Amino acid sequence: MADKTETLNVGDEAPEFKLRSTGNTEFKLSDQRGKNVVLNFFPAAFSGVCSQQMTNIEAEKGRFGDDTVVVGISVDNTWSLEAFKKERGIDFPLLSDFYPHGAVSQQYGLLYPNGASHRAVIGIDKEGIVRYIDDHAPLEVPEVESCAIALGK
Repeated sequence: MADKTETLNVGDEAPEFKLRSTGNTEFKLSDQRGKNVVLNFFPAAFSGVCSQQMTNIEAEKGRFGDDTVVVGISVDNTWSLEAFKKERGIDFPLLSDFYPHGAVSQQYGLLYPNGASHRAVIGIDKEGIVRYIDDHAPLEVPEVESCAIALGK
């Protein structure tokens, strides 16, 4: 775990963004004020490690409680994310950072030069302040317990 990315530190205000979500909806970070938000960045739907990561988050999301919004973010398009969500039995929103390609991942300091997002967990409190950053190794699945603790869960 690290307490920063290339552009973001624990204690910073989380950068605002708006992305298309599965379910043909839109997700705007500022609309979540008053709730904790856990952003789970992942490089590619249907890859082995990403499949395991999202399945683990689905199994563990209940530890955050009703006052926390859990989402996944990938540079994949919404059609791919819909299919991935259905195949993996994921019940939380997956956000598409597809166009402009990787703009939110880059804003958060989590975009590789090859265009894939890092595997990372960002915990944001109810006031919009970053309380947890885990910019994780690409081939390892991050755990969410430390993020839950950082958000008081």
